[in-house]
Amino acid sequence: MKIYDAENQILGRLCSTIAKKLLSGEEVVVVNAEKAIISGRPEVIVKKYFEKIKRGDVHHGPFFPKYPDQIFRRTVRGMLPWDRAKGRKAFKKLNVFIGVPEKLKNKPKEKIKEADASKLRAKLIKFITLEELSLTLGAKKRW
Repeated sequence: MKIYDAENQILGRLCSTIAKKLLSGEEVVVVNAEKAIISGRPEVIVKKYFEKIKRGDVHHGPFFPKYPDQIFRRTVRGMLPWDRAKGRKAFKKLNVFIGVPEKLKNKPKEKIKEADASKLRAKLIKFITLEELSLTLGAKKRW
């Protein structure tokens, strides 16, 4: 079982690495999902996610999540072959948490070098965290 810390990590790059690990059969746990970063202008990102939420209708879907841990799971799901049995089986091995649960506090956590967002902060590139995105989308703060 691998534990990844999503704090200050770029969402897409982190999720693609996690999807590869899941397909190879590993169990993956992600903590601090609300601190993952999406690079780009925040207004454009929020507009894109609002369009995903408004798509379809209330009764028949498609339904898109508003909470950071669920947005993270959905992003990983999009990188798996969901229409095949191996993709669904791999997706079941993913656990995503907001914050760090008590049982995982003392365990070593990994960060992915390619997904590090310190370069974004250094170059003052615009970005938005999953926490800010979900609050803008209308999620009630439960973390």
